[in-house]
Amino acid sequence: MSRTLFPSGLRFAKMHGLGNDFMVIDARDAPGERPVLPAPESVRAWADRRRGVGFDQLAVIEHDDQADFRLLFWNADGSTSGACGNATRCIARAEMDRTGRDRLTIATGGGLLQARDEDGRTAVNMGHPRTGWQEIPLSREADTLCLPLPGEPVACSMGNPHCTFLVADAEAPDLSVLGPQTEHHPLFPERTNVQLVQVLALDRLRVRVWERGAGITPASGTSSCAALAAAHRRGLAGRRATLVLDGGELHASWEEDGIWLSGPAAHVYSGVFP
Repeated sequence: MSRTLFPSGLRFAKMHGLGNDFMVIDARDAPGERPVLPAPESVRAWADRRRGVGFDQLAVIEHDDQADFRLLFWNADGSTSGACGNATRCIARAEMDRTGRDRLTIATGGGLLQARDEDGRTAVNMGHPRTGWQEIPLSREADTLCLPLPGEPVACSMGNPHCTFLVADAEAPDLSVLGPQTEHHPLFPERTNVQLVQVLALDRLRVRVWERGAGITPASGTSSCAALAAAHRRGLAGRRATLVLDGGELHASWEEDGIWLSGPAAHVYSGVFP
């Protein structure tokens, strides 16, 4: 019989970027060449905020031959995701603190990403938005700058699909209704993230987020990049902006090598899931 109330089990860390929260598993020490990946039902159980750890996304860290490490992502509903900007920033911050380095290369389903320290803030290059209808993807050919949907939203991929509504007042629409309606629209065969974006100034955007597989969330890294891309493509914003989200502010800069996203990152606690 164990002498401790807390048995051994799955070790994890809880992190968040402006309240957009994650369960992180470091599988780099797992035996064998590739760890056993979690089943969707396990992810859903861990994501339960009353009976599990509770999170918007799960991230698993793996070894990678072409980068410092590889990240795999799952949404709270058990579905997979190719990218998660805030989780990438949080894990990069923890790795930079652990190693003393100020730059990292990270492999994701959305490609190789660069991370850097910016005087205590953590920045990740999320790459260029993909705007071709097949790249997002859409279920049929359409103008991604003006989708054939009410409100004429903008679409792009930041490693995952995004649908951005540019509105006069981001607080007015009911995101709890518009979010799931748009996420599951037939135009998006892989579903989509949804943003409501109000242009406050050329360099300041109010952003509300519905995340695919997670619902309303106080912040999102890839959604922030998509918001800047949509506003700039419409001629409503410059190439740099502060994104005012429910959980706080992020900064995005669309540079020659992609969109750099920067902001705070927090490691809340580490634990063991029995």
